[in-house]
Amino acid sequence: MSEKANIGVVGMAVMGSNLARNLAHHGHTVAIYNRSPEPTDRFMAGHSSEGEFIPAKTITEFVASLEKPRTAIIMVKAGAATDAVISQLADAMEPGDIIVDGGNSFFEDTIRREKEIRARGLHFVGAGISGGEVGALEGPSIMPGGTDESWKTLGPILESISAKVDGVPCVTHIGHDGAGHFVKMVHNGIEYADMQLIGETYDLLRRGAGLEPAEIADIFAEWNTGELDSYLVEITAEVLRQVDEKTGKPFVDIVVDQAGMKGTGTWTVQTALTLGVPVTGISEAVFARALSSQPVQRQAAGSLPGPDGSLPITDKAAFVEGVRKALYASKIVAYAQGFDEISAGAAEYGWDIDLGAVARIWRGGCIIRAVFLNRITEAYSHEQKPVSLLLDSYFQNAVNDAQEAWRRIVANAALVGIPTPAFASSLAYYDGLRSKRLPAALIQGQRDFFGAHTYKRVDREGTFHTLWSGDRTEVEVD
Repeated sequence: MSEKANIGVVGMAVMGSNLARNLAHHGHTVAIYNRSPEPTDRFMAGHSSEGEFIPAKTITEFVASLEKPRTAIIMVKAGAATDAVISQLADAMEPGDIIVDGGNSFFEDTIRREKEIRARGLHFVGAGISGGEVGALEGPSIMPGGTDESWKTLGPILESISAKVDGVPCVTHIGHDGAGHFVKMVHNGIEYADMQLIGETYDLLRRGAGLEPAEIADIFAEWNTGELDSYLVEITAEVLRQVDEKTGKPFVDIVVDQAGMKGTGTWTVQTALTLGVPVTGISEAVFARALSSQPVQRQAAGSLPGPDGSLPITDKAAFVEGVRKALYASKIVAYAQGFDEISAGAAEYGWDIDLGAVARIWRGGCIIRAVFLNRITEAYSHEQKPVSLLLDSYFQNAVNDAQEAWRRIVANAALVGIPTPAFASSLAYYDGLRSKRLPAALIQGQRDFFGAHTYKRVDREGTFHTLWSGDRTEVEVD
């Protein structure tokens, strides 16, 4: 065994343990530490034969076992626990050492922490890690922020353990301070939208077309061989095929229909509001989960009048194909909005983020990995980058091909009472984006009437206000 470890992991829960194993599988000597010693002991009892590990019982012992520049990855619960570990590591480390937060921390916390740690002469890296427990072990998509200098040490290590697509590691240096956690946050927001769209698709096929879960599973499996090829579509087929052992019913029918949230989707929407970026598909996905988790209201409202959700379908195959097209078009909108938020965040916080590189590292390892990310990578690799992903020729053609079916599905769902908030809001966003004139002109008139908020004119420069409570003449405002 090597005398020193070239990388360390703090936190021996499942994610930390699997990441430590992944590092060891790729030839790294890994120092490991957990606040309580039992998880470390269990890890060594179960996995010590998989590579070279140096267990430690204290932070001081852990830091002492690392070669310089010492590099430690924190895999503990976001929030106060992360702050506590950062403080302990910083007290034991020396200038030039590197602390990596691999949890789902809020990017503004990462910005704060990086500033504090930099003042002490240390490097702080906020690294988004996507792929769940399996990804941590077999190869995740990794989104690190931090200094250029820290990337020189950390980059080769992360490249070795990341997922690979066409031999290309699914990791890149996103940008400085909170850039990595910002991009991971938006990744998770897109994930919310993707999952909601798939849920609405299932509802249309189940309630609307009367198909059974096993039949719908076959449909998703078939879709996974084409342009919708993705991890989430793949596992949807698996979930829908599952049969409950105790009751013999489809698994999906015995699960309570209340979806949980851990905060990253909410952060994505809150941040988008602050930045002034419309992420309607993501926000509707967040609100749909919130609605699902209001059982008292939903039970009380169950008697509200409305249609029963059954669609008069004469050609089932054509309907299924229409739903597929609506799903694909709405999915494109969700990704377009997500990349718009990344662009806005980069401009606001001074990050130089390569959108093509972000799409490239999402092709493998992460939850939203999908074959069409290759097309997004191509779109942002052009010298003249699209101001919206929807204006790239490939995606423009794809949405144009899908929009007749998309409109029909959304309209029919509304007529029969099947809620499709993500489908419908995505379509409304698309129509809003392509409209030559929006009713915002009227809203500006209203704002000027009640609050003297001013407006601009289409025919000349300047800012204006109408004297609504006076003679209604227009005055130019400095």
